[in-house]
Amino acid sequence: MDDPLKTCCVYILECRGGSLYTGWTNNLSKRLAEHAQGKGARYTRSRLPVKLVYHEVCESASDAMKREAQIKKYSRQQKLALKENKAAAQ
Repeated sequence: MDDPLKTCCVYILECRGGSLYTGWTNNLSKRLAEHAQGKGARYTRSRLPVKLVYHEVCESASDAMKREAQIKKYSRQQKLALKENKAAAQ
């Protein structure tokens, strides 16, 4: 099976100050390194450090983008519930 860190996925980062950032990528480990180095999204650059709190693998880039758009419409509580549900399932 493919490495889930090198497949399309949607992710949520917790930024300094507790804010949440949602994005998608086709290489999570590379994207997390970019965020950590301040080379990620403009939003996260001024809110370092960031911490990965949730990710889910998607079948395609299109699915990842659709899921990202869906999650971005969620309230903060709904986003945090994703994190909690994933932790409970493990």
